[in-house]
Amino acid sequence: MKRLILLRHANAEARAASGEDFDRALSERGRRDAAAIGRTLAAAGLVPSLALVSAAQRTKETWTLASPFLPDARIEHRRCLYNADAAALFNAADAEIHAHTVIVVAHNPGVGALAYDLCVRATLAPAEIALTLSRGFPTSAAAAFEFAPDRLACLGLFLPPHADCEEA
Repeated sequence: MKRLILLRHANAEARAASGEDFDRALSERGRRDAAAIGRTLAAAGLVPSLALVSAAQRTKETWTLASPFLPDARIEHRRCLYNADAAALFNAADAEIHAHTVIVVAHNPGVGALAYDLCVRATLAPAEIALTLSRGFPTSAAAAFEFAPDRLACLGLFLPPHADCEEA
């Protein structure tokens, strides 16, 4: 993996008909934001070759709506990414040595913690991105990183128009 894109699922409904958190679907706003982040990533030239997507309903829907703008990615749904911590998310992506650009579509707090950790460790990262990430990682947010032998670079933080760091 040379590049890593971390994407938090889009805004979800408060509860699923089943009562299970795993089954929560996207809200109407979430559906709009998921498509918008796909467009944004494509416009920035951040097109993954592999998508590792939590098997939860809201992450699968997020990827389904973003993926038309990122059409070349092979997709793998993984139950182990559901509510995974930062280390587990990174290890899943890092194991994909043959993929040039990996996108991980997952959940907070793990995805936000990993984005923040990578940003503060990056040798190339705008200070305002670390400050923004220290406040949280809202739904539909994406952060992109590039790994090289001698450096880690933060390629950008992409937020939905109405980012709220306290969203579900």
